[in-house]
Amino acid sequence: MPRTPRPVQPGEQAPDFTLPAVDRDGMVSLSDYRGSSSVLLALFRGLCCPFCRRAIVQMGVLHDKLRTLGVESLGVVSTTPENARRYFRYRPTRLPLVADPELATHRAFGLPRPEPTPELLNSLQAACTDANGELPAPLPVPEAMAALDRIDEFKRTERDQDEFKRVWTQIGMQLEGQFLIDRNGIVRWNNIECAKEGLAGVGRFPSEDVVLAAARTVA
Repeated sequence: MPRTPRPVQPGEQAPDFTLPAVDRDGMVSLSDYRGSSSVLLALFRGLCCPFCRRAIVQMGVLHDKLRTLGVESLGVVSTTPENARRYFRYRPTRLPLVADPELATHRAFGLPRPEPTPELLNSLQAACTDANGELPAPLPVPEAMAALDRIDEFKRTERDQDEFKRVWTQIGMQLEGQFLIDRNGIVRWNNIECAKEGLAGVGRFPSEDVVLAAARTVA
C-alpha cells in the first residue's frame, strides 16, 4: 500500500469494518448505522498520543449535541481492546469506541502515512504547537507531546511504547481523520490532519462549531 494514499472523499462510499467494542463485549460494524443514523467517525492514532486523548474528550462532549441532530459518534483507537478498556476504566468517556490495533481502518479510509525520513522528523521537530493554549508557549511537537503526557500523568507502558513507535516512526507518521457518513453510508464531509496547515496541523481537531455545522448538513 502506498505511504500517501488518497483519503475517502465526500460523495464516496465509506468502507465497512467490524471491530471489537471498547465499552462492552461484542463487535461494532459501520453498517450497523446504515439506514438508521448518520455517524461521525473519528480515526485516532491511539492512547499513546496526547493529542488523541484530548480529541476523544472533545468528541465525548460533542456526543449528545450530535445526537440531537440525528448523528451518532464513533471513534477508532489503534490499540488492543484490553488496553483501551484499562485506560477508560479510569478515564471514562461518552464516546463509543472500537479498537483497531492493526490500523486497518486507517488504511481503508486512506489516511496518509508519510515516510519517517530524516527530513520529515526534522520538520516535525521544527513544527511548534501550544496544544490550543494548554501549554504556556508553543513547543516543538515531540516536546509538546512529552509536556502533555506530564500534565496527564500518563506513563507509557511497554505496549504504549511499542504502539507509539509504530504510529510515529516504524510505519510512517500515521495521520488522523474524521468522516461524516450519512445513513446510506456515503461520506458527506471529512477532515484530514495536516491537509491544510502541513505539520503545523499535527494534533489539531476541528472545532465544535465546525463539527456541528457539518452535522447539520446531514441532519
